[in-house]
Amino acid sequence: MARLADYFVLVGYELDKRGSRDGQGQILQRFPEKDWEDNPFPQGIELFCQPSGWQLFTERNPPTFFVAVLTDISSERHYCACFTFWEAVESAQSQSHSRNGEEEEEASASHVQPAQLFAPKSLVLVSRLDHTEVFRNSLGLIYTIYVDGLSASLENVIGNLLTCTIPITGGAQPDVEDERARTISLGAGDRQVIQTPINDSLPVSSCSVALLFRQLGITNVLCLFCAALTEHKILFLSSSYQRLTDACRALLALMFPLKYSFTYVPILPAQLLEVLSTPTPFIIGVSSIFHSETQELLDVVIADLDGGTVTIPECIHISLLPEPLLHQTREALSMILDPELEVADLAFPPSTVSAPSLKMQDKEIRAVFLRLFAQLLQGYRWCLHIIRIHPEPVIRFHKAAFLGQRGLVEDDFLTKVLEGMAFAGFVTERGAPYRAIDLFDELVAYEVKRMRAEEGSKQKILQHIKELAEQLYKNENPYPAVTMHKVQKPTEGCYLRLHQRPFPRLDEGTVQWIIDQATAKLQTAPPAVKAEKKCMVPSGPPIAAIMERNGSALANSARRLEVVRNCISYVFENKMLEAKKLLPAVLRAMKGRAARHCLTQELNLHVQQNRAVLDHQQFDFIVRMMNCCLQDCTAMDEHGIAAALLPLVTAFCRKLSPGITQFAYSCVQEHVVWTNIQFWEAMFYCDVQNHIRALYLESNGENHVDEEGKEGPQEEKSALEIASEQRRLWPTMSREKQQELIQKEESTVFSQAIHYANRMSYLLLPLDTSKNRLLRSSGLGDVESVSNSFVTNSIAGSVAESYDTESGFEDAESSDVANYVVRFINRFVDKVCTESGVTNEHLKGLHIMIPDIVQMHIETLDAVHRESKRLPPIQKPKLLRPSLLVGEECVMEGLRVYLMPDGREEAAGGNIGGPPLLPAEGAIFLTTYRIVFKGTPSDPLVGEQVVIRSFPIASLTKEKKISTTVQTDQFIQEGLQLRSCTFQLLRIAFDVEVASESAEVFRKHLHKLRYPQHVRGTFAFTVGQSPKQAMQPKAKEKNPSLRTLSKNLVKNAKKTIGRQYVTRKKYTPPAWEHRSSQHFQEDDEDEISDKMTMSHLVERACCRDYQRMGLGTLSNSLTRSKNEPFRISTVNRMYAICRSYPGLLIVPQSIQDNTIQRISRCYRQNRFPVVCWRNSRTKAVLLRSGGLHGKGVVGLFKSQNTPAAGPSQTDSTSLEQEKYLQAVINSMPHYADASGRNTLSGFTSAHMSSADSSDKRQPKLGSLMKQVMGGKDDGPGTISRGGKWGSIRASGRMSNYVLNMEIGSRLAGKDLLSAQHNGAPSEASFLRQHRASLYIIGDKSQLKGAKPDPLQHWEVVPIEVFDVRQVKASFKKLIKACVPGSPSTDPSLTYLRTLEESEWLSQIHKILQISVLVVELLDTGSSVLVSLEDGWDITTQVVSLVQLLSDPYYRTMEGFRLLVEKEWLSFGHRFSHRGAQTLAAQSSGFAPVFLQFLDCVHQIHLQFPMEFEFTQYYLKFLSYHYVSNRFRTFLLDSDYERIELGLLYEEKGERKSQQVYKSIWDYIDRLNKKTPVFFNYMYAPEDGEVLRPYSNISNLKVWDYYTQEVLSEGPSYDWELVQGQPEQVEEVDRQDSSAPQTKRKIIWPCYDNRSRVEPDAISKLLEELHNLEAELGQVPECWKDVWDKVKASQRTETRQEVSRMASSSLLMSSSLLPHRRSLGVYLQESGVGSTLNLSLDSDTSSTSTPSSGKQGGRKSTSNLYSQFQMSESENRSYEGTLYKKGAFMKPWKPRWFVLDKTKHQVLEGLRNGPSCWTRGIARTLGQRALADAWYLSSQLRYYDNRNDTECKGVIDLAEVESITPGTPTMGAPKTVEEKAFFDLKTTKRVYNFCAQDVQLAQQWIDRIQSCLSDA
Repeated sequence: MARLADYFVLVGYELDKRGSRDGQGQILQRFPEKDWEDNPFPQGIELFCQPSGWQLFTERNPPTFFVAVLTDISSERHYCACFTFWEAVESAQSQSHSRNGEEEEEASASHVQPAQLFAPKSLVLVSRLDHTEVFRNSLGLIYTIYVDGLSASLENVIGNLLTCTIPITGGAQPDVEDERARTISLGAGDRQVIQTPINDSLPVSSCSVALLFRQLGITNVLCLFCAALTEHKILFLSSSYQRLTDACRALLALMFPLKYSFTYVPILPAQLLEVLSTPTPFIIGVSSIFHSETQELLDVVIADLDGGTVTIPECIHISLLPEPLLHQTREALSMILDPELEVADLAFPPSTVSAPSLKMQDKEIRAVFLRLFAQLLQGYRWCLHIIRIHPEPVIRFHKAAFLGQRGLVEDDFLTKVLEGMAFAGFVTERGAPYRAIDLFDELVAYEVKRMRAEEGSKQKILQHIKELAEQLYKNENPYPAVTMHKVQKPTEGCYLRLHQRPFPRLDEGTVQWIIDQATAKLQTAPPAVKAEKKCMVPSGPPIAAIMERNGSALANSARRLEVVRNCISYVFENKMLEAKKLLPAVLRAMKGRAARHCLTQELNLHVQQNRAVLDHQQFDFIVRMMNCCLQDCTAMDEHGIAAALLPLVTAFCRKLSPGITQFAYSCVQEHVVWTNIQFWEAMFYCDVQNHIRALYLESNGENHVDEEGKEGPQEEKSALEIASEQRRLWPTMSREKQQELIQKEESTVFSQAIHYANRMSYLLLPLDTSKNRLLRSSGLGDVESVSNSFVTNSIAGSVAESYDTESGFEDAESSDVANYVVRFINRFVDKVCTESGVTNEHLKGLHIMIPDIVQMHIETLDAVHRESKRLPPIQKPKLLRPSLLVGEECVMEGLRVYLMPDGREEAAGGNIGGPPLLPAEGAIFLTTYRIVFKGTPSDPLVGEQVVIRSFPIASLTKEKKISTTVQTDQFIQEGLQLRSCTFQLLRIAFDVEVASESAEVFRKHLHKLRYPQHVRGTFAFTVGQSPKQAMQPKAKEKNPSLRTLSKNLVKNAKKTIGRQYVTRKKYTPPAWEHRSSQHFQEDDEDEISDKMTMSHLVERACCRDYQRMGLGTLSNSLTRSKNEPFRISTVNRMYAICRSYPGLLIVPQSIQDNTIQRISRCYRQNRFPVVCWRNSRTKAVLLRSGGLHGKGVVGLFKSQNTPAAGPSQTDSTSLEQEKYLQAVINSMPHYADASGRNTLSGFTSAHMSSADSSDKRQPKLGSLMKQVMGGKDDGPGTISRGGKWGSIRASGRMSNYVLNMEIGSRLAGKDLLSAQHNGAPSEASFLRQHRASLYIIGDKSQLKGAKPDPLQHWEVVPIEVFDVRQVKASFKKLIKACVPGSPSTDPSLTYLRTLEESEWLSQIHKILQISVLVVELLDTGSSVLVSLEDGWDITTQVVSLVQLLSDPYYRTMEGFRLLVEKEWLSFGHRFSHRGAQTLAAQSSGFAPVFLQFLDCVHQIHLQFPMEFEFTQYYLKFLSYHYVSNRFRTFLLDSDYERIELGLLYEEKGERKSQQVYKSIWDYIDRLNKKTPVFFNYMYAPEDGEVLRPYSNISNLKVWDYYTQEVLSEGPSYDWELVQGQPEQVEEVDRQDSSAPQTKRKIIWPCYDNRSRVEPDAISKLLEELHNLEAELGQVPECWKDVWDKVKASQRTETRQEVSRMASSSLLMSSSLLPHRRSLGVYLQESGVGSTLNLSLDSDTSSTSTPSSGKQGGRKSTSNLYSQFQMSESENRSYEGTLYKKGAFMKPWKPRWFVLDKTKHQVLEGLRNGPSCWTRGIARTLGQRALADAWYLSSQLRYYDNRNDTECKGVIDLAEVESITPGTPTMGAPKTVEEKAFFDLKTTKRVYNFCAQDVQLAQQWIDRIQSCLSDA
């Protein structure tokens, strides 16, 4: 039994304090006056009686009643029922009272009759029971007795109330009426029935929950519910106190079965409002008159009950219920609160919808929330760990496992609830295995499956809710007979009586006597025991069974699990290849939880006796799988993966050496889960539970359960069931037995603590403990984790990179790894041992043990680490070594790296599909020449392929550190991104085995090689030399004069160079002290003659070209001939005037050398105008120079306004400058007719429209000029002589070419000209007189303000050009566009957009535009001087392109070489500086000026594919090698610097090295002899053709050199590397080619070299020819000979049968524009009818097949041609040595001659051979061709010596006219008799021969005669 009320208190207004601002209440009387022992009197009751403050009122208010709740220090709640009424206060006393209060008005001014005042008085009942209605009735009765003056005694009533006892809740059965429903009477004729709830754990809510929903609505209440569960502050506002109490009570009732454990004050008094600022959560109610005070609360959820609103501040985020529970709860509440909603749309709604009573509705709402909690917490008992059973159960909840198994790890709401105080209380209260159970326990255990089955069926859900509501209602109202109530109420309006006496003072004695009597009576009665019905708490179905339904998403997981099982089986069966194939699939499957569980189970099966000793490869596979398994686990380990792996990582091991074993844990440490103390706690508790369970199972004689067994559904009893049984038996055990069990349990926990201290040290101590600090710090050092990376290789490296200094540790000593681990384990042990009740002695012992455990483990690890370092990493692919060039050496052995994909999609299996080639696993090698990656793709589907990516070190433009994730293992690694200007990108991630020091050494070496101190440090110089050799002085030279020449040139230059020059020049070659003096041979320093210098200078390219153009010959270069307008000047032979110019220069004949010296000062870098090319037809010349200095500009334009001030020297220089330009003009033949001269700007429109009398419309030069200048004035147009625009060629071969008007206007941009063609003057000379004779193309910025002088004969064309800075910037953007570092995330930054932004094509357009303008001017007879920037960048580009476009010679291979040597090398383009080749030039950066020129040539090549002898591959080859530093050709900045280093002439003579080609040109020549890789089969030039390419950006293409790559072999420009060893390759080729070539092959655009895999038709034919000749046993011919033969026969045939061929055999190429036409070889395979067109050179016209432009030469055809020699030994009729005299002015030389008497056997053999294509040739060429071939086959060939395989010449015997005896000439061999000489006369020339003696001579004559007679 329990007391109904503990105290009765009378509280009144304290009249003594009336003067103060706020009134106060005081306790007038309280009963009993002495505190109860079990329940002390709560303080502060007077505050709660008037929560808004004690005030006096001017009128009587009706009595009020509410219940306030007070919570004492021991968390007990006291219900204070306050009944308040008002009493009058005496008037006299009230006069001086200053009244305050919000409802009260100011008193009237009249003091004569003051208003009556009323003070509140409260009757208060204090109880620990919440019986609101009983309290209301009881206090109402006391008030009625007082107000109505009933006869009953107030003291008796109060005494009876305080002594009234009621049954203890949850007592006997509900059918015992007396116990359950107690009838009480207070002795005033009243009667009340008090009903006690059946189960006191269920809250009593009456109607409060239903009212709360009515006031706030469903959404708001759900919001408050979630806020309360997730521990937010909640404040209720209402003007009604009782409603505040009800609302708070309702919220608590909804939270059941969780109990609210924070501040709970349903009615907060005004004086305590500051409590609202508390930092802890609360549920508080406040009167709405204080609404304004609550506005400032920023973190409080405010519910206004009167207004029906809930206000959530911005800073608060309330986590709502997880879906679908939220939706289901809303739906259920809606069905209950608004039952009419369902039938609202019915046409015939039911007449009445029975609405339940408010009380019933209240229970239904609670039933919904009860169901909600059952669903939220379903299966919670399976996640309880029971750590101790005796003396008291200790239970912990495994939160991570619960969330993981429920699949709600990410759910914010449930996570917060489980972390909250309410849930902790829930576990403590309901976790106990043996206790009384209630409705919730039954629901969560037995009804979960029913609830799942009913989902979606509203009627069934409603039915279930009603059932639960019935139970809840019955619990509150167990005995329904409540009609027996009888309580008197006061008469209506009695509170308004005027003369009401005050409430009387009660007699304390009487009341106390009644209480004492009752107490004594109770003491004699037997004690009331709360009879609880305890039982084992049912666990319900395990979570796994509940969650099965959600497994549908993993429908395909069965196959994955099969793969995982198979892979593990293969590993343990040692089938490593099979396992390797499956591994990627397994690693991918590890993303799924099922696969991870499967892995742990499978591995568990393979652990025998807790140890599984593996070999290295098995160990590696298992560790990789474990790491992958762990990497997706969070630190919580919600799925228990880490928990399941924990025993496994200490089981699997491998033997490193005798006595040293490495366990798997040393390789899986780098996961964040190991540093999470909650994980270790959960693991510990789980293991302890298993051991405790085993302890009791053993003691009961049951079978021992496997230690690793989880608390899953087992046939044996679960731990909780055993605990329940033990708790039931506990009271029956003897004291000794109890002590024994307690001790056993404590020992079990203690032993587990030691075990876990060991386990934790295993996983927390890094393998390399020598490092002082831990990288992984999240759990150990209490700071955020620095890295989540982890180690998968077999030697798990150190994790100890080091903390930041600011990681929060004061002293350095504490940063020791061992200290960290000891502290971490100590913290863990303290917590778990305290919770599990381990004794203090044991705990102290543990603390002493832990440092020893850690130290012991560190010692073990040291040995393991030492041994593991010696192990090669097994699982990684073998490092493939790259093949090296001759002389190339490895600087650093391969570092194991991953080649990561970059922004290019192809290799990563992007848009073209297929398996990804990247990432690839291999090694990065650093050689003296290149950076090479060689490896194999990580994807096993393409694992057989080899991936190579490399580029020359010299081309490196940017290197930056990156961090990247390797896709196979998902961990972050350090890496490098290396960019090269050969458009390669190496994005590498270092393998974990590569120490950071090695990576740093790699970078340093790379930097050192990229930027050597001096150009002598580049690969071209160091090739083939070890560094020591490079420094040794060389042996005595065979040709000392070259060194001497170099030295003297330099010495003389030093003498000659004036101080003035030195101070002015911008570029200084490297200082002399840096150039090692020992490189120069110390010869006698005799002066050498100019003549000797000259003999070397004339061998230079420039000089050869000058002679070709007739601009000066060797004879007149020293002695002038007056009829030549130009001369070769030697003024710069010592490089005294201009260091960056060549030694010999073409200048006007009339200009003296000393004049030149003065003129040069006007130009930048002293680069004065010199002639570099002359138009053979118009004799106009092209000149180049640097830009003008300021005074040079002044000299160029004499202005009348400018006074002739300043030093006379300036005037004279200007005069000489003018004279120089005039001399150039005078050299032009038509200059003599200069009458009526006009400048360009003087043209009229009539002149502009004039044209030839023929209807050929020419492009408008004026508009061209205007485009280039960017000006607005109408430029003049002129007639240009014939040429080609685009790729359109005229149909006939005439001197002028058709050009359509549209093309001209397209080039010009606009057509301003009128189309009057017929009326125009017909002579071209008419226009010539109106042109300026010399145009100077200059920079607009230089020529600002300069006005042309009408008297001068030249005109300046100011144009805007970009500078080198813009080229650099543009190139950087181009590289990033073509080779992006990573895929673009921004959709706007597409490839084409970035390409456009780079402005590269705009620059190409500008260069081409200027070049075409210059070509036009030259072609119309005007000379042009290009004078831009310093004269070595854009000037060189323009001048070179102009010559290329104007002169077909430069479009041959020989001519192009000459052009580059002359314009780029001799005229001093700064290759070293622009390529940043040395340390000094590093800061200037890379500027690809020469690349831009080659790109322009590529654009022209695309438009005119038949005009170039070389292919696109040739241009790419140059582009690659001009930056590669493999050859010396493109090193240094000028001829002067090359001479200074002795480079210029060293390649001449016998010293020329055969092994290493120092000159790129020699290398190209050699390669070209072997294979037609550089030869353009479409080459069919027209004589004197001038090309005019379209330069609009729409006509330009991005060069595929920028975007193509070949991953199978790397860049194909180092031919030896791609081809391998020539001898072996030939053998392989022959075998390959003889086999049937029918196998299909997949070709990857980014992987294969397509030109090799798919050769063009001609290469294929040459290959077949090679195979046929091999079959016939003949030595093959050189490819060029074969080609030339077919061309020759084709030409002969063409001459005879032009008409027939034109109609039948001539193929028109469809891919070219219509005017292109040529003769081709027509090949038809018999019976098949397929055709093949071989386009050949012909005299009249030609065409071409669209064959592949780049002849990359396949592996099988690469060396096809090296042995194509006509040296068939079986057909040699005679051979021997003869002396032969060379051509004119050349000496006699001994040669090895071979006389062939094969006649027509060669073609005869082929004709009889198996190939139908040769028969096709025979048919097409006809008998005449065969006859020619027969004659060709009788020939006399000669070689340098007997062993030479390279034929030096052929004398065709078909052309021999006679053989006559000869006479010795000058230089003939002295010892030979005269009769041994004989001459051979052919149709072309006479050959002079000499045998060693007369006999031999006669034999040769006879043999040749017999051949002739046979023929």
